Amino acid sequence: MNALEELIDSLSRLPGIGKKSATRLAYHLLQADSSFLQRLSLELATLQERIVKCSECGAYTEDDPCHICSNNLRDRTLLCVVATPQDVQTIEAAGEYCGLFHVLGGLIAPLEGIGPEKLSLEKLLCRVKSGEISEVIIATNPTVEGDTTALYLNRILESTNVKVTRLASGLPVGGDLEYADKLTLSRSFRGRVKF
Repeated sequence: MNALEELIDSLSRLPGIGKKSATRLAYHLLQADSSFLQRLSLELATLQERIVKCSECGAYTEDDPCHICSNNLRDRTLLCVVATPQDVQTIEAAGEYCGLFHVLGGLIAPLEGIGPEKLSLEKLLCRVKSGEISEVIIATNPTVEGDTTALYLNRILESTNVKVTRLASGLPVGGDLEYADKLTLSRSFRGRVKF
């Protein structure tokens, strides 16, 4: 295997990048300015040294604690539980939530060998039992794994005095009923609100 094939192979291991996309990227890199390649290689080489998980919430950050956990203007009574650090960024980009986060580090997926013991549940319970949290918002994806994790979280949080809620799911804004699947319609009917 030559250097170009090795690069294509490495790039194709990235999520969402197939062999064709990896090939296009590799040829683009071959034509790129050498200063760009040097900067890119330095950023990749130091990525895990410069970016760490926040010791409080588990999101990726350069400063520990992260800018969300260290922001005293955030509502410290709300705790949004998400599966991955990327979910924090997605929710933050919407600009609707002003509380704190807790990253589980995945979802319960028995077929993949991921049980509750592999998630950051003990730390979640410690944060909830500290007494400052009044509501835990479960923001897992509406998938089998997300639903399983949400049900498990609800069960382990029952013994605490916090309100446990889940993000609503259903029809997307601008969506047509004729294109909605049965599960989405079912969730929309169950989660309907007073007009």
